[in-house]
Amino acid sequence: MRTPDPGCAGFDVKGYHLSLDVSRKEKVRAAVRPLRRFRESDDTGAVSFTVQYRPYQLYPEASKEGEDKYEWYKKSRYADSEEKMKMYTTLMSAYGVSAGINYKFGGIVANTMDAHRTIQHFQEEKGPETADKLINSLYSQYFENERHPSSHETLLRATNDAGIPEAEAKPFIEDPDEGLMDVKMAVREQAGNGIDSVPYVVIEGKRRDLTLVGAKEVEEYEKALATIVKESK
Repeated sequence: MRTPDPGCAGFDVKGYHLSLDVSRKEKVRAAVRPLRRFRESDDTGAVSFTVQYRPYQLYPEASKEGEDKYEWYKKSRYADSEEKMKMYTTLMSAYGVSAGINYKFGGIVANTMDAHRTIQHFQEEKGPETADKLINSLYSQYFENERHPSSHETLLRATNDAGIPEAEAKPFIEDPDEGLMDVKMAVREQAGNGIDSVPYVVIEGKRRDLTLVGAKEVEEYEKALATIVKESK
């Protein structure tokens, strides 16, 4: 996502993941929040950043129909222990409140390919702000409102929240093949680049790129942004 303009830089969320792991919503938020702070600072005149999301699936084997979210967590993460699961939901609920997220643990876990397909298509067609709105809506629907992560209903709601007319969004969403191969190739590209966890953030600068892998504190992202700004002046 480089640009020939030396006053611009890239903020590339190469590995973002939709659904399944509750803690990952706040991880992606933490990666993007410093950029919003930067845009409110005095440095915005010197360097501008554009966010580009790349698809990544932690659980590509998940079915489209999905399965019960609570039971999936309990069996796959906590050896079917109700006690451990309750400890987890209590901890994550408290963590969510501190971050402004009202986590819920009902609903369905399912394959997210159609959601990635939708995000990538409209990111290319409408730009990064639209992609950001789509992802925020999808996260809210799944993590806070217990909706299926990639059903037609969920995706239509997300595109509506992003300001995309239904007449434009619905035909794309209902065609399972449109954009599919491009997204699959992009997912394979991320795997080929050695990405095996999310978030995976690359901040592209004039002199060099900075890569931050896994969950980081907000201050670490701010420090990286400040470095890119300093080196780009």
